[in-house]
Amino acid sequence: MSDSTTDAPRIEFPCQYPIKVIGAAGDGFVELVSEIVERHAPGLDRNAIDVRDSKNGRFVSIRMVITATGPDQLEALNAELKASGRVQMVL
Repeated sequence: MSDSTTDAPRIEFPCQYPIKVIGAAGDGFVELVSEIVERHAPGLDRNAIDVRDSKNGRFVSIRMVITATGPDQLEALNAELKASGRVQMVL
């Protein structure tokens, strides 16, 4: 018998890491997300942030690329974004 399980691909840190944050549209959402991301990934290029409204305008998606330094950084970033109460999903 052979072991057919495969390991998840490993990420080599530091690396450029794309993230997408989705939340309810509203005043200050992009600024809130940018400030949280900047705390965890200093040097964020705010000019490279892609903001898109949903078809009906109820939600906003924010796409950006950060310099990821390790899994602890990514977990802390995800936790703070979700704790904000305004973020629906982080991909």
